[in-house]
Amino acid sequence: MERKVVAILRVLSDSREPLGGRVIARRLSDLGIDLGERAVRYHLKLMDERGLTHPVRRKDGRSITQIGIEELRSALVSDRVGSIAARIELLGYQTSLNLEKGTGEVPINTSLFRKEEFEKALAAMEATFRAGLCVSHLVAVASEGERLGEVVVPQGKVGLATVSSVVINGILLKAGVPSNSRFSGILQIRGQKPLRFVELIEHSGCSLNPAEIFVASKMTTVSEAATTGDGKILAHLGEAPAACGSMIETIIDRLKEASLGGLVMVGEMSKPVCEVPIGLGKVGIILQSGLNPVAAGVEAGIEVVNRAMSGVIDYGKLRSFCDL
Repeated sequence: MERKVVAILRVLSDSREPLGGRVIARRLSDLGIDLGERAVRYHLKLMDERGLTHPVRRKDGRSITQIGIEELRSALVSDRVGSIAARIELLGYQTSLNLEKGTGEVPINTSLFRKEEFEKALAAMEATFRAGLCVSHLVAVASEGERLGEVVVPQGKVGLATVSSVVINGILLKAGVPSNSRFSGILQIRGQKPLRFVELIEHSGCSLNPAEIFVASKMTTVSEAATTGDGKILAHLGEAPAACGSMIETIIDRLKEASLGGLVMVGEMSKPVCEVPIGLGKVGIILQSGLNPVAAGVEAGIEVVNRAMSGVIDYGKLRSFCDL
């Protein structure tokens, strides 16, 4: 597809409400793309005909369709290299959780299960939640036609939202702690303690979400880790200035009070963590993935479609997994 069309689709996909030609043109300008309002409306009309967008309200309000979302994922792979790192930064910025008041929005992953398998999936995930191999025991459930983040649950499916580890990046950002989420990988656990990373994918060099790939490829043994303390789980590795080490641990403790967490460990300054080198003057931070419980479901043979980092949700809409 033309780069202009891809750019318009990207603007629409990043918005939680329909946008008109004037607003789209302004946001494109912010991205360094010079496309006037009239030209944007011309492209929107053609995109409506192709099923990529559809009118929603007012004279020219548009939303991206599911076809548009799929086209955006498939188009211009060179432009999508590093898109995961950019997505983490965006959702971190959109995280607005107020820890004192317990209000605001948190980033989520969305997993889509077949209706008839959802009860079985919950049973398969229970041990993982109870063992704490997740970011939070808080989840949200949606039926067909309802929305979780940016995903509309399709017919015949049930959507499950799990809290993404990006919530920690967002809270750190709001507290003035710069952090860089560098890798997603498979972390080997032995005796309930992290041993080493056995697989790693760097966010800045990939066009697909690594966690989705690892889950779909059945490279984890999360269920074993939950029941025996030995296994392979999904985890993320980031870096932060060593001077912020004590503040990071304080923030993590505050997150636990809001039923959020997922921290595996904070390393020592400039020293490798789980056999991965860390930059000079930095500390390594290992976080569990919010998709670990879903990975346990896949290990049990349950069919699931994952959309990692699928948007943000109101913290007040989350409820305990045990309530399901």
